[in-house]
Parts: sequence; structure tokens; C-alpha cells
Amino acid sequence: MPTACQRRQGSDSCVPPGARRSAPPSPPAAARRARQGGTVLAVPALVWYLVFMVGPLLAIFVIAALHWPGMLQPVSFAGLDNVRVVLDDPVFWDAVRNTAVQLAVALPVMIVCAYMLGYYVAQRPPGHRVIRYLLFIPGLISTPAKAMVFYAALSPDGLLNGALEGVGLGSLTDAWLASPSTALAALIALDIWAGIGFTAVLFAARLGSVPDELGEAAQLDGAGHWRTMWSVHFAVIRDYVGVVTMLQFLWTLFGSAQHVLLLTQGGPGTSSTTLSFLVYQKAFIAADLGYSQTVGVLLFLAGLVGLLTIRRVFRQNY
Repeated sequence: MPTACQRRQGSDSCVPPGARRSAPPSPPAAARRARQGGTVLAVPALVWYLVFMVGPLLAIFVIAALHWPGMLQPVSFAGLDNVRVVLDDPVFWDAVRNTAVQLAVALPVMIVCAYMLGYYVAQRPPGHRVIRYLLFIPGLISTPAKAMVFYAALSPDGLLNGALEGVGLGSLTDAWLASPSTALAALIALDIWAGIGFTAVLFAARLGSVPDELGEAAQLDGAGHWRTMWSVHFAVIRDYVGVVTMLQFLWTLFGSAQHVLLLTQGGPGTSSTTLSFLVYQKAFIAADLGYSQTVGVLLFLAGLVGLLTIRRVFRQNY
């Protein structure tokens, strides 16, 4: 006589009486296995981050404590001597002043103008798609090409001086990139022009996700476009403005060296030398790696303080 069997729930197979059923895995065990699988997938990214991000960062602090006069020269321990040399160097303080002026001018102008442009594009005016592409164009141009554009415009026989002479203002012409009073201003103008369009596109993308009802309600209450832009939309995306400001702060602080290198070489004198360019100059021209990385450590600390300050300023109030 065939043995009776019990059918499993949700299955056509049968289980003989008395046979022990296998219990399904408990939810905590399944969740634990899923977390372990996610950790395994993250291992390559973690290794990459430790080797190419944390490793060089630690190397900066190590080299800053060494006396290393060139890549193939003998190395000796310097301790805090490099810090004393850097702080006693007037060139370093000129670079600090120039970097502070660059950040104090370029960052607010760029963020405010980019936000206003992004708000205008987010309102979907006629041709707003074309405007987005036009704003994004400077971000597609390589840095040497941008530098050549500004060199062609600001050289003694360039477009700006030609335009001034054409309208009868020849007395205002100047060697803009070779004058101590205008070299840094020319670099700041390049930073703003290079970053404002891309930043405006980022703001427009974020503002496009803000519900239209917020602006409509504000306008029904009598608020104009200006008040709606700054009192309503800005408050909604305040944290995003902080993120974009941090990105532009880091770019201006660490990435401006290439503009200085291509246009002014830090001159005339030290009138356009920034901290990021000073790191390059001391490492690859003066072959003083200890001095260079000591400035790099101070630059890293300045960037960390700046990021924390920006995050606190743009922190949401609700």
C-alpha cells in the first residue's frame, strides 16, 4: 500500500508523514547575508579609495616633515623646520593674501550669478533648452583653450585693448596679465567665467524639481519674481546651494594653479601667486618637496575649515 504523503504548501511535491520539514531562513539571517554580499561588492572601491586617496593624503603629512631637495636627492628628517621656514617666507603670505582675495571675490559672485541664471532657466523661458547648452559650453572647453581665449583678449594688442581704443578710451588700456594691479583680477575673471555656466545648469536642474505650486502661492500672496526667487526657492534648495558652493570652493582653492601656470606664472613678482600654485612651484621648479608639501598640509587644513564653515552657513533651518 503506497505511503501517504502530505503536500507542501505552494508545491506539487509531497512529504512523507514524520519527515522533518526544512524551516525557511529567518529574515535576520537573510538580511545579514545581503549585507555581507554588499560589503564584498564594495571591497574594490574601498581598496581604490585607500590606495589612491588616503595613501597620498598620508604621504603629504610624511613629506612635510622631511628635508627633501629633489626627487633623486638624499632625504633627512626636518620635523617642524619646514613649518617655520614656510611661516617666515613673505612669498607664502603673499600667496595667502591672493588666495583669500580670489575666494572672497570669485565664490560669492559665481554662486549668486549662477543661481540667478539657473532660476531664470528653470522658469522655462523661450529657448530655455538652447540656453542650457550655451551655459554648459565653458565646461566643455579644455583649460588650455580657456587660457588661450583670455590671453587673446587680455594681451597688450588683444581684443579688450582694441575695443577700448575703438571707443576712444585708449587711456584705459593696460597689459592686463603683466600688471601687478590687474593680473590677479584677470585670473579671478577667468575662474568666474569658467565656472558660472556649469554651476547655473546645476542650479537649474535642482530648481526644476521644486513644485510649481510654491512659486504660484507666493505670487498669489503678492511676492514678485525677486522675492520668490530668494525667499521661497532659495530656502527650499538651501542645502543644495551649500553642496555646490563647497564644490566651487574646492575647485577655486585647489584647481586655480593651472590658470596661474598658463597665464601669469605667478607674476609679476608674486602678485598672482596662489597657494595651489605655490605648491606646484616649490615642488617642480624649486625642487623643495618638504616646503611644497608643508604648504599642501596648510592648504588641506584651510580647505577642511572652509568646507565645515560653508556647511554650517547653508545648513537647513527646518
